[in-house]
Amino acid sequence: MISVEEAKAMIVATENLKHKCIISILYSGGLRRNELLNLKIKDIDSKRMLIHVKNGKGEKDKFTLLNNAVLTNLIKYYTKEKPVKLLFEGSKGVPYSVSSVKKIVDKAASLVEIKKKVTPHTLRHSFATHLLEAGTDLRHIQVLLGHNSSKTSEIYTDVPKKSFKNIRKLLD
Repeated sequence: MISVEEAKAMIVATENLKHKCIISILYSGGLRRNELLNLKIKDIDSKRMLIHVKNGKGEKDKFTLLNNAVLTNLIKYYTKEKPVKLLFEGSKGVPYSVSSVKKIVDKAASLVEIKKKVTPHTLRHSFATHLLEAGTDLRHIQVLLGHNSSKTSEIYTDVPKKSFKNIRKLLD
């Protein structure tokens, strides 16, 4: 897991607009790499500020969060790159590759000198943990991650030690 500050630093340090959008969506939406790569332009719902993930793991659909800064960058990216079908296309309209996404995340983590290994899945894990730290109910996190069981979501959401201070101690 990485901190909120590290995630933000990775986004800020990434100059390529497409790459910035990729890292931003992985982190702020908690998407799996394949979910990101299968996003279509029409899956971005700017009116409701949601991302519609279709046929995610287990062939399930889900909605996740779209934040204003990400939407602003997506509009700039779309205007500049003009993807045809998929939101993130490689050259000649082919789907962007899994390895390219990994390289983008590796480079961003390296730019901000994060020493631990950071993968696209680390961003998803961090998304869930940071939501939990911010007081988001585990059931909401479960829905955003697209999990059937809260037990699966609990694996992603490390109970952060700093959140213990918010628990009222018995007998105090």
